[in-house]
Amino acid sequence: MGSDQNLRLVHEDELIETAMQVFEGFLREKGLKQTRQRQVILNTFLEDDEHVTAEDLYRRVQNHDSGIGFATVYRTLHLIVESGIAREREFAQGRKFYEHVIGETHHHHHLICTSCDKIVEFICPDVVEQSQVKTAEEHGFVLTGHVHELFGVCPDCQGKN
Repeated sequence: MGSDQNLRLVHEDELIETAMQVFEGFLREKGLKQTRQRQVILNTFLEDDEHVTAEDLYRRVQNHDSGIGFATVYRTLHLIVESGIAREREFAQGRKFYEHVIGETHHHHHLICTSCDKIVEFICPDVVEQSQVKTAEEHGFVLTGHVHELFGVCPDCQGKN
């Protein structure tokens, strides 16, 4: 294993540990207990850095513990969002996706395939980011945030037609 990969694994372990601590603290503040099921769900969510739906996460959780029901996954996912570890996003057709935000070091945007729902993160060049600020200022707005989503058909789906 190369040193870059070792560093990445150490960083991922640190992020997972931080997320666990944040979640446990959040649950304590809410007067909730950290249960084994919640731990399995959080660990499963943190395993991949992909955007997932509640259904995707439920299927993954089933591989770890088939006794955890969908309602438990759904409720825990909302606690994970409320704790600040994840963000809920609605990209298209009313489907909600969840992405990690803990340890996020860059502001990113999304390319979304309208055929298979594949999501690819990308970073805009500074000139695009600055253009958005300039446009807002020209209209008297002070930006507090923005969302940049591009919809299209991914290479895999293009090959299917």
